[in-house]
Formats: sequence, C-alpha cells, structure tokens
Amino acid sequence: MAIFRGAGVALITPMHEDGSVNYEKLTEILEEQIAGGTDAIISCGTTGEAATLSEAEHMDVIRHSVRVTAHRIPVIAGTGSNSTETAVKLSKEAEEADADGLLLVTPYYNKATQGGLYEHYKAVAESVSIPCILYNVPSRTGVTIQPETMARLYRDFENIVGVKDAGGDLAMSSRLMSLVDRDFLLYSGEDGIVLPLLSIGGSGVISVLSNIAPREMHGLCESWFKGDVEGARREQLRALALIRALFMEVNPIPVKAAMNLLGKEVGPLRLPLTEITEENREKLRAEMERYGLLPEGSGRG
Repeated sequence: MAIFRGAGVALITPMHEDGSVNYEKLTEILEEQIAGGTDAIISCGTTGEAATLSEAEHMDVIRHSVRVTAHRIPVIAGTGSNSTETAVKLSKEAEEADADGLLLVTPYYNKATQGGLYEHYKAVAESVSIPCILYNVPSRTGVTIQPETMARLYRDFENIVGVKDAGGDLAMSSRLMSLVDRDFLLYSGEDGIVLPLLSIGGSGVISVLSNIAPREMHGLCESWFKGDVEGARREQLRALALIRALFMEVNPIPVKAAMNLLGKEVGPLRLPLTEITEENREKLRAEMERYGLLPEGSGRG
C-alpha cells in the first residue's frame, strides 16, 4: 500500500486577511506544487494550521485539495486528533472524499501510554481501508511512539504503512528500521536530516521547505534514488541554513512569511500564531537570497 516516494509537501493553508480560508489561492499553490515536481500533497498537517481549523474547514480544505489535484499526485489528509473518536470521524470523511492516504499525529496533551497509542491507532486503522501514516512529533505532542509500538502496529494492520518521523533521533529511527521489513515507509519529518534517513531505508520526506523549494527537495530525493549520493549530499547541505531560518520561530510562521516574500500572498496566520518579527523576517530574506529564491539585495531600499 505504498503512497509515494520522494518529497511530499506539508502544505500551508492560505488565508484571506480576515482569517478565512482562501480557496482560490489554495488552488493556485496546489497547481504550483504539482508543476514543481512535488511527489505528494499533505493537507491539514501542522504546517497547514490544522489545530485552528474548524472540523468543517478541515474537511473542506481536504476535499478541495483532492478535487484540484485530481489524483495527479497523492493527497494525504491529516486527520489525527487527541480524541480517538474525532480522529476516526475525520479519517472516515477523508476516505469518503477520496484522499489517497492519512497522516495521523499522536494524540497530543493526553500523553497516552504505548498501550493507549496502540489502541488509538487500531481504532483508526480498523475504521478505514486507505493507507495510514503515523506521525511521531514529540516536540509538539509530548508523547513518543516507541519503535516497538510502531513495528507492532505495522505488523498487525495492513493499512498502517509507515511513519512521518519528526523525532530527530537517528538512533531511534535506525532501531525502528531494524524491526520492520523493506516495505515500511519512513518519511523524514525534519528537512535537515532527509539524507541520513534515506540512508537507513527511508522513502523520502514530508517537507516544510517544499512549500518554497519543491524542485530542490524533489531533486534531493531523486538524486539519492538514482544513486547520486554526492548530488544528494550537496543539496542537503546547501539547504541547511535556509531550513534553520524556516524554524527560527514556530512552524508555520516563517514558511508563510517566506511565501509572502516570494509574492505568493498566502495571507496571515490564525491566533495564537502571530506574524514573524521584522528582525527574523530580514534573516529569512537573507537566507532565501543566498539559496537563490530571491534576487540579492531584494530587501534593500
């Protein structure tokens, strides 16, 4: 039940100035991502501000993304929740909307045990038939899916196919890969360590950077899969300073600012997220210039 290999974009959700979802702009950036070589769209994840979308908006964004993309590339719907009942409901609705797969963040705030995590994911997996990707991001949720729990879920449920790993612990990721077979899908959730995870059997990345550099992130993965290790290494290292700048403030504050610097006009963030500070905006602009996304001196005058 493989979904994609390469660089999927953790897509932002564009807003009007009044904070409502800008569906016209969403159509535009979806088309730009497809033209830019992105391998999959991840809709309503952390970068998409899912935490402040209503359930109705959440599903409307997913449905719109599926309609516009029209299966030219996969759409993976973020349907996780700290309530198992809500996660099941959203997952069923995403399947009915014809999403190609689901991204299921660990229940946040509750701090479930490993047994509780297993039962949570069991309930979701048994409620749908499309592929499910677990999402391990302890810095956001306060809980870690241990490798043994992930391997057990993968073994027990055919439609649990892999994980977006944003734990940043290469030793733990390696332990996970030692417990599963070669069909398991390991996606980096950290743009700065895509190549290390590819080297232990990863299938790609679910990327924030791809919002502004889809060709480059696709190219990094493609170089690796074609055996051009040196090319992949150069691209990974070249991107590191910009990646750091994209996380100077909490995601997606900087990446939305970066898209607006590019003239994409994706609008503001929803509270409690606030706009990037002017100091950090200029640092971000400088890194975008160095990376080649903006002309040098674009912020002067």
